[in-house]
Amino acid sequence: MLYPENIEEKIGFDKVRELIKAECSGALGTSFVDKIRFSFKLDTIDKLTAQTTEFQQILIQADGFPQGGYVDVDPILRKIRIIGAFLLEEEAHDLKLSFITIGDVLKFFAEEERKLAYPQLNELAENVDFDLNLIRAIDLVVDERGKIRSNASPELARIRRQMHNCEQGLRSKLDTLLKSFKKEGYTKDDASHTIRDGRLVIPVAAEYKRKIKGFVHDASATGQTVYLEPQEVLDMNNEVRELQLDEQQEIVRILSKLTDKIRPHIESLKQANFFLGMMDFIRAKARFSNKIDGIKPEIVDEPMAEWYYATHPLLFLAHKEQGKKVIPQTILLEKENRILVISGPNAGGKSIALKTVALLQYMFQCGLPIPVAEASKVGIFKNMFIDIGDEQSIENDLSTYSSHLTNMKNFLEGANKFSLCLIDEFGTGTEPKLGAAIAESILEQINHKKAFGVITTHYANLKFFADRTHGLINGAMRYDVDNLQPLYELEIGQPGSSFALEIAQKIGLPQEIINRARNKVGKKEINIERLLGQLEMEKKELEDRNFQLERQQQKLENTLLDYTEKKDYFEENKKKILNEAKAEASKLMEQANRKIEMAIKSVKTHKGDKIITKQVKHEIEAFKKELKPELVDLSKIVEEEEMKYKVIGGVISIGDFVKVIGQETTGEVLEIGQKDALVSIGQLKSNIKLKRLEKISKRKAKEISKAPQSKGVNVSEKLMKFSLKLDLRGKRAEEVLSIVDDFIDNAIMFNQRNIEIVHGKGTGALREVVRNQLRQFPEIQSYKDGHADRGGSGVTMVEMK
Repeated sequence: MLYPENIEEKIGFDKVRELIKAECSGALGTSFVDKIRFSFKLDTIDKLTAQTTEFQQILIQADGFPQGGYVDVDPILRKIRIIGAFLLEEEAHDLKLSFITIGDVLKFFAEEERKLAYPQLNELAENVDFDLNLIRAIDLVVDERGKIRSNASPELARIRRQMHNCEQGLRSKLDTLLKSFKKEGYTKDDASHTIRDGRLVIPVAAEYKRKIKGFVHDASATGQTVYLEPQEVLDMNNEVRELQLDEQQEIVRILSKLTDKIRPHIESLKQANFFLGMMDFIRAKARFSNKIDGIKPEIVDEPMAEWYYATHPLLFLAHKEQGKKVIPQTILLEKENRILVISGPNAGGKSIALKTVALLQYMFQCGLPIPVAEASKVGIFKNMFIDIGDEQSIENDLSTYSSHLTNMKNFLEGANKFSLCLIDEFGTGTEPKLGAAIAESILEQINHKKAFGVITTHYANLKFFADRTHGLINGAMRYDVDNLQPLYELEIGQPGSSFALEIAQKIGLPQEIINRARNKVGKKEINIERLLGQLEMEKKELEDRNFQLERQQQKLENTLLDYTEKKDYFEENKKKILNEAKAEASKLMEQANRKIEMAIKSVKTHKGDKIITKQVKHEIEAFKKELKPELVDLSKIVEEEEMKYKVIGGVISIGDFVKVIGQETTGEVLEIGQKDALVSIGQLKSNIKLKRLEKISKRKAKEISKAPQSKGVNVSEKLMKFSLKLDLRGKRAEEVLSIVDDFIDNAIMFNQRNIEIVHGKGTGALREVVRNQLRQFPEIQSYKDGHADRGGSGVTMVEMK
């Protein structure tokens, strides 16, 4: 049961129909759109959604599926059924176009690989009995322009040849007469022969019509010109007319023969025409589904809803045109928590959340894919009851509240455990306390019937009732308490505040009025609203603290890693220096021993000659001075090092100071890779692509680091704003490449080890583009699908090295 009768207009499904119609190629496809119906049979829903998702893959892969020729030939086939009837030229042409498309579609699904890839669509194709020879039969008669071919029969070819010759002779004769008439002044110099009543004539000035023998067929609007057939060409015109009649008779004979050939195939052709319309219809659904990122989630043959990243398709398309994003929602309806009571401030998104549930559930049970994450599960409801908007009726003398109560009466009569009840602004339209009491009683009865539902309200008693009643659960639309702005995020598990007094205060209502309102409402209501507001503030503070703790934890891990790396570096270099020193000492010892041996040998050779002995001593003293280490002038070395960094640009090496191009971020190069460099930026270490760096002097680096950061990028601020989750849903494949590049670059810069990219499941095309791009980064350790409860293959979890 669906209630009310105009449920499709209430939830916006009528607009969905129109959008699908716009994707159809012909009237045949649009006729199927009008036949879309709500179903509660699992097999039907499963088959319809599977057909559409298979066609989504065909569209994405651009697999060569026929794009044109979707002509509805059913009226032509009904005509052919009548004995004695024959096709017109344009009808034969339409049949030809349709038959060619049918043949191409059947050929498409006949390939073995496609039979396996598209089983549901192939099943439809296998049921079509179509004789491809009919295409050849029509093509022999009708050309590409929809005209009968001259070689359709020998007789037609003969007639047209003879007619061509006669027309040539007739035109030649008229040209001669026209030249003569122009010379006599009977007709204008720019006149030429024309056709009237199917006969070639000459325009002649009215005052000279009696000077020329012939037959007047027509006159101009002013009467100054008559169209005259000269006597000399009467017989020739008659012959052409007779040949034209012969041509028409032969064409009728040819078309009648063609019609007789097609007539025995009427039933199979009607089936093929139905199949062609079905293909156009399914293709239109697939086009629409691709535009809204619709998928076929898991179907559960019982009432329930477990939706992740659910978006309203019409709102998604509208926001996409404006370059805005839609905040997705998580909707959970199960046996223990069947009815979701959503509260929160006005314009916070309560009604949109409710309409999202209504439209997506209705779309899916009509066989359409819906925009949710692949981890989602969709149940089946046998009844849907909707109470949205003002149904005030002048004719029936019903007020808004009376209309709502009438709807509630029908809800209570028809609702059961297979029903989905959707009520917007429950209980409004009358005196608040009475309205709230009646609403609570109705909600209690709906819950007693074990129905499912989503209800939006401002009434505090309904929030308390949901909190203490089994089968009901509260939900709140998130709100930025500091800035008093809605966040449009649904959070299940706690009620929301309406923030009425806070909003009134923000827009500048006098404080005196606000204080009076507080007194009139009473302490109990004020305390409830204050408590809900405090909960929202505490929640936000807790989230901020968690974020700060995560950042601090990350900094600690980075610091520890930095310390470990430096320690390992120093230990490694210490051994290296000692080894080099030992080698150098050994070398010096060898040199000293050789020098001493040579000195002793020289003294012995010259038998202690004083002059020689003195010379040897002098050489030994000189050698000792060479071995004595000189003091290192540290200031000179520092000055030399300073000179190195004064050069801007050039090849970047380890130890160089660099600046991120286009930013004021500076650091020291620690390591050099093929395409990137490990740069120390303050307390952070980041891998940055070399093409984004430029070499600067050490002095310049100090100047930049000490300069006020009014311009450029503040790394700390950028780190604060950096999110570990990137949402790409709704974006085209060609625009996500640069976004993914920047996201990964920033993750590397801030030493983030685990990040996630949300791309949705859909057809899988966006996921493939993202993962192909991730393979380009050597800094990525691995990536995989998200957890089944957090998006599954609609999310890619990335682990950095």
